[in-house]
Amino acid sequence: MNEKRRQADMSQRITDFFFPRRCPFCGGATGGDLMCPKCRDTLPFTDGQALQKGPFGRCASPLWYKGNVRQAVLDYKFKGKLGGLDCFGSLMAQCAAEELNGEFDAVTWVPISKKRLRKRHFDQSRYLAASVCVDWHINPVETLRKIVDNPPQSGTEDPAARRANVLGVYAPADPAVIAGKRWLLVDDVVTTGATLAECVRVLKENGAADVVCLTLARASRDGK
Repeated sequence: MNEKRRQADMSQRITDFFFPRRCPFCGGATGGDLMCPKCRDTLPFTDGQALQKGPFGRCASPLWYKGNVRQAVLDYKFKGKLGGLDCFGSLMAQCAAEELNGEFDAVTWVPISKKRLRKRHFDQSRYLAASVCVDWHINPVETLRKIVDNPPQSGTEDPAARRANVLGVYAPADPAVIAGKRWLLVDDVVTTGATLAECVRVLKENGAADVVCLTLARASRDGK
């Protein structure tokens, strides 16, 4: 272990001693791990159904969006509870390695609007993308900007309405950065896939060689 890594490990141990890590899904003690043993055994992992095909192409998600997972995502996204980021990123990175290995060269994210960023003070998908990249020793790249502050997708149930709601709201940050690369596009949750599909469309129209997607969770079709 090099000196820098040793110091980082020692710093984490000191932090864990004075501020014990809590499980982002249930709030229980983790014993220094990223989540507690109970949640590791009982969370709704997608397992053999981690990879989904849709209008966005292919998307991998390690968890189903229900129960403690749904609450953890809502707490992270709307209450700014960032303590679970390293856990979320680790789960997503492992899922990407298992389901999308060798299919992308660079990582980007689905951005939020400037108005929502001012209100929320952070871009949840950008933070997730950064956490996913930690063990890969790379940085996510900004490729898209949200130029329209459209109503939240969560307030719309109809798939056609969700597609219409995101049409034209994203624009390329710099087409020269996008062109020729195979991108891993990161978001928090995939429901109908309308948001991902629109972002994939913009990336491909601006020269992306390919785009595959990764989210922390996926909504089940029956909502259970």
